Amino acid sequence: MFNLAIKNILFYKGRSITTFILTLVSTMLFVVFVSWQDGSHNSMLENSLKIYTGAIEIYHKDYRDVGGNEYLIRDVKSITDKLANIDGIETFSARYETYGLLSSKEHSAASMIAGIEPEKEKLLSSIALALREGEFLDNDSGNCLYAGSELVKKLKLSIGDEVTFVGGASDNSFAADIFKLCGTFKTGSFEFDSSASFVSRSYFDELMYAKNMASYITIKVEDLDDVELVNSEIIKVLDDENLESLTWKTLMKTMVEAMEVDNIFGYISLSLFLVVIFFVIMIYGFINVSSRIKEFGVIRCIGLSKGRIFALLFYEIFILSSAAFLIAVPIATYICYYYSINPIVIEGIAEMYKDYGIVSDEIPFNFDMFTIAWNIALIYVLNFLSIIYPYLFINSFEPIEASRHV
Repeated sequence: MFNLAIKNILFYKGRSITTFILTLVSTMLFVVFVSWQDGSHNSMLENSLKIYTGAIEIYHKDYRDVGGNEYLIRDVKSITDKLANIDGIETFSARYETYGLLSSKEHSAASMIAGIEPEKEKLLSSIALALREGEFLDNDSGNCLYAGSELVKKLKLSIGDEVTFVGGASDNSFAADIFKLCGTFKTGSFEFDSSASFVSRSYFDELMYAKNMASYITIKVEDLDDVELVNSEIIKVLDDENLESLTWKTLMKTMVEAMEVDNIFGYISLSLFLVVIFFVIMIYGFINVSSRIKEFGVIRCIGLSKGRIFALLFYEIFILSSAAFLIAVPIATYICYYYSINPIVIEGIAEMYKDYGIVSDEIPFNFDMFTIAWNIALIYVLNFLSIIYPYLFINSFEPIEASRHV
C-alpha cells in the first residue's frame, strides 16, 4: 500500500502539489501566528508586572475592598521569614501605601504615596528603570520624593523643589512633612504616572508609625508559569485566616479578561482559516477520488478490502503531509526562535495599550516547542480527517458498478 501510495502521488501531480502547498502554508502560518499571539500576550503581562504589580501579593482580606488602617498587615516579619523558605520565590518586599495631599507653592494634587525598599524594588519592578530626571531612592534617601512625571507636571515642580505632604498615619493620627523632589519617573501608564510617588521605607515608617506593618507584601517568582504552585505553598504557610494570597490573574483581572477576549477572536480567525484549508484539501481529495472511481472498482473486484483502500488514502495524505512538514516546521520554528530573540517593533503599541502598562513597542514571539508540536499535530489531524468523506464516497459504489464507471 505504501509503494502504491507513492506511485499515485507521482501520477496525480496536480492534486499532490496542491495538497503539499496547502499543508506547507497552513502549517507555517499556524505555528507563526500562535507564537506571535502568545508572545504578544506574554509581553503585555510581563510589562505590566514589571511596572508595579507583583506576580503574587499578600493582603488582609478586606484591604482591597474596604481599605483603611484597620486592615493593614501587622506582623510583616513573621510572614517574610516564612516566604524566605519557599522555593520558586525570587524576591519579595513589604510596601506601605497611603493617600495624601501633595502641595507645591502654587498647586496641589492627590497622590498615592508608597514607602518602599529601594534595593528590593529594583528587582521587583521597573520604577527605578523608568527614571526620567534626578535619581532613584536608596535606603538613606531620607525625605526624598520619587514622583511620576505627570504628577510633577500638575504640581509644576523641578528637581530639588520642596513639596508638603498631608495625610493620615497608620494609627489614624495626623501626619505631615516636607519632602524634597529627588527624581521623576515615566512608565508609560498615564494613570500611574499622574498619581504615584515613593519614599524610602526607612524614613516613611517613622513618619507613618508603620514599622513592621504593610499594606501588602509583593512577591516576584522565578518562573511566571509556576505562579499557581508557588501561591499554593504561600497559602499553606499563612497561619492567619484574615490574610489572602492573590496571583496576578486576580490582581489584574481586567487585563486577563482583555487577553481572553483577544485570544477568542484570534482563535476564531485562525479556526476559519483552518476550516477553509481543510475543505480545500478535502475537495481536492474528493475530485481526485472521483476521477479514480473505476480504478478503485477494479482493485475492489480483485480482492482489495475497504480497509486497504482506506490505508491507501491514509498513506497518500501521510506522505504529502510529512513532506510538507519537513520543510515547513524548520522554517516556522526558526522564525519563532528568531523573533523571540529579536522582537518585531510595531510603532504605537505602547500608546494603544498604555492603560495596561505596556511600555514597549516590541512584540517578541513565544518560542515553545510544546506549542509548536501541538500546532503540527492539529494540522496532521485535519489532513487525515479530510480523507474520510472521499473514502465514504468511494465505498458508496459497489465494486462492479465502480469498475464500469466512466
